[in-house]
Amino acid sequence: MNHLISPRGTKQLRKARFSQPNNIYFITSNTKNRQAIFTDFRLACKAIQGFTEKGRLQDSQLLCWVLMPDHAHWLIQLGAEKSLSSLVGSMKASATRQLRLQGFTKPVWQSGFYDHALRKEDDVVNIARYIVANPIRAGLVKSVRNYPYWDAVYL
Repeated sequence: MNHLISPRGTKQLRKARFSQPNNIYFITSNTKNRQAIFTDFRLACKAIQGFTEKGRLQDSQLLCWVLMPDHAHWLIQLGAEKSLSSLVGSMKASATRQLRLQGFTKPVWQSGFYDHALRKEDDVVNIARYIVANPIRAGLVKSVRNYPYWDAVYL
């Protein structure tokens, strides 16, 4: 499964971004300069605490996520209260606040994010499996059971 990556940058992606309530989106957000911030267990846990915070999501649902050393993948069913850009921005800001409380002072996230709106015919469970298997494909672990930074409502 390939997600959208534009050689023209995130500004071009934002021009075509459309937030459809109840639609499911596959989101990728990179750390600033692809720094491997989340190899630090303490920082990874705090970032997860920030972006999974229930109040942060409002009426949207985080269906699946994996936090990699230098990026995050989220599968989100968007609610009606926030646009996709607003929700992702809020999740990233909350994760950053949690890292600041731990004394991390460097920039955390690259501006913008990549999104792919799922179609009705897309198999959401298979996409969740693809997301969760990211650490295996990256050679970090041989089994997702050995990787602590993921969750999915389907698995």
